Amino acid sequence: MKNLVVTEEIWKEGNMYTAYCPELDVVSCGRNIEEAQKNLLEVIEIHLEESAKLGTLKSFLEDAGYDLNTSQPTLQLDKQVVAFSQRTVSLGGL
Repeated sequence: MKNLVVTEEIWKEGNMYTAYCPELDVVSCGRNIEEAQKNLLEVIEIHLEESAKLGTLKSFLEDAGYDLNTSQPTLQLDKQVVAFSQRTVSLGGL
């Protein structure tokens, strides 16, 4: 059995938290960070299980950028988030 490394982004929106996995393009939410993370993991697991049942898991993971031909027990993308920041950009004439 292989493992999959994914990124987890957590956003606060109003009084809720949104959890997003950019590699797999799946999202969930919760009333706090821990609940959002737990719900995202559940969504990821369900998505992977359903893709496997449909016979599309391999193409889904390859489309996401994972190399399934590796002998490594853990699949991860070559790219990694190394910085994350907010920046203010001028809207010009607005």
